[in-house]
Amino acid sequence: MPEDPLEALRRICLALPEVSERLSHGEPAWFVRGKKTLATYADHHHDDRVAFWCPASAGVQEELVAEDPERFFRPPYVGHRGWLGVRLDVDVDWAEVTEIVTDAYRLVAPKSLAARLTEST
Repeated sequence: MPEDPLEALRRICLALPEVSERLSHGEPAWFVRGKKTLATYADHHHDDRVAFWCPASAGVQEELVAEDPERFFRPPYVGHRGWLGVRLDVDVDWAEVTEIVTDAYRLVAPKSLAARLTEST
């Protein structure tokens, strides 16, 4: 039986330094030091997808959406700021999801926390 995508995403996010979870707009979301949004779960929130949204480096959203529009999309509200939507209701590459979430963490975490990732890898 496939793993629950929310539980898998939760485990990835909460493994990062000083990440916590709380509801935001009715969906689970993860924050760095309780302030900066790392990722937001979207269970049919605005469409028929189960997915998550997270910040991405400049150009990443466009590149991934063009490369694989069945798995990646421009999410509503935050897509114009470069955030990436990642579908979790398709065949999920969890190693890739971990990499995407870790990259998002590096974008929003203070440098001292992001440095802890480099030290541990």
